[in-house]
Amino acid sequence: VAGRRAPTLLIVGTLVASLMSATMFLGEAGFAYDIAAGPYTVFPQAATVGYVLGAFFFGRYLRRSRTTTVAEFFGQRFNSSRVRKLAGYTIIFALGGYLLAVTQGAAILLSELVDLSYVECLFVAWLSYTAFTMYSGSRGVILTDTVMFLLFTLASVAAITYIVSDLGGVPRIVEQLVQVEEKPGLVSWHGAVGPGTGFPTPMDYLVWAIVIDVSWALVYMVSPWQSSRHLMARNEHVVLRAAIIAAVIIGLLQVMVYGMGAIINLRDPGIDPPDGAMVWASLTMLPEALGALMLAGITAAALSSASTFLSLVGFSVSKDIGIHETADHNTTLRFSRLMMLAAGAVVLVLALIFPPQIFWLTTFIATVFASSWGPVGLMSIWSKRITEAAAFWGMLSGLIFNVVPKFFEFIGVVDLPSYLEPAIIGGVASLVVTILVSRRTEVSAEEASYLANLHVRPA
Repeated sequence: VAGRRAPTLLIVGTLVASLMSATMFLGEAGFAYDIAAGPYTVFPQAATVGYVLGAFFFGRYLRRSRTTTVAEFFGQRFNSSRVRKLAGYTIIFALGGYLLAVTQGAAILLSELVDLSYVECLFVAWLSYTAFTMYSGSRGVILTDTVMFLLFTLASVAAITYIVSDLGGVPRIVEQLVQVEEKPGLVSWHGAVGPGTGFPTPMDYLVWAIVIDVSWALVYMVSPWQSSRHLMARNEHVVLRAAIIAAVIIGLLQVMVYGMGAIINLRDPGIDPPDGAMVWASLTMLPEALGALMLAGITAAALSSASTFLSLVGFSVSKDIGIHETADHNTTLRFSRLMMLAAGAVVLVLALIFPPQIFWLTTFIATVFASSWGPVGLMSIWSKRITEAAAFWGMLSGLIFNVVPKFFEFIGVVDLPSYLEPAIIGGVASLVVTILVSRRTEVSAEEASYLANLHVRPA
């Protein structure tokens, strides 16, 4: 937890950098470029309210707990090793998947820029973030995150300013986007819908967008790669300030990045795959120096998120799932580094086996935490009736009822309507199971005491 001394700038830097990864600059910008320029430039910002709500209703109490990981917090809150282990396994599974996505994103980016194959670039990307994460731990991660945050924010502001000016201003750009014949409906409120888009009707897109926004808001509130940053804050004032500033910055960055993805259609509406649209724009629509700065920013975004995910997966393997128990600091440190190396090696192998699906893998991972951790996380702070058994079964049911339907949908066994998104199924299952089990079980004295202490305001 970096000594619990991080000031506002470093917490803002790591909050933004751990979110703004290759998935945003490649996968999500590519999605806006491909079919959803209109809605994806304005819809996702609604979710950033999750930062503010999360800090007020979860993050400051997490900081108050003085635990070292979010999984440890759940274990102490419910006086339960099985809740802690389940939370730890969820981190390993979900953030391992997210690490896979950003590693592949970094490799795609590098392979576009240098004379190396995609496989060679996978090794380069993996080795770079693995080396400095293993060496420096959380303190190094939040420092590099902040430097990378400043880099890609500066690059994004400079790039969108140049492109908008070069193309005649926002009103002229919007007028021209409406006339892109190859993609009818691109800038309408629902984007391009119909065969080949994944959204049969405008209502299907609307339902999906609302589910994703709510899921991301919950992710910003309780997910480990966001909420764990609060454990490093100097005090609760820093938690609140950083969350508010991060919400504003991320909202503005999303408008700029997705807006750039949309604008690229004016120069070439046929880039394939669309994930490469931002790279293409950096090489062809920007002056050489500014294009280089933008590409450096995208690379930094990929590496910053990868370092965060790798560190969290390594911490969970070494600390939360119970395979390593010792009071010796040096032994624990050495084991944590070995676990980071092992987790990273598994991700590297998976990246070599599976083809990149950056955007869809990212949205899936986000909904996993929303459905599994969302209800239990908030109730762990604000419910006096939630019990250890309810937390365990609620978290597990949210995970299962999200992952299993999504798997069957992915392999083509079922075709779920938009109102039965796996995130909805998992979230409802988690909430219902948590409430029902709480009614049939009793809160222990240890749980009640711990909750009461959480609500004692620090001096």
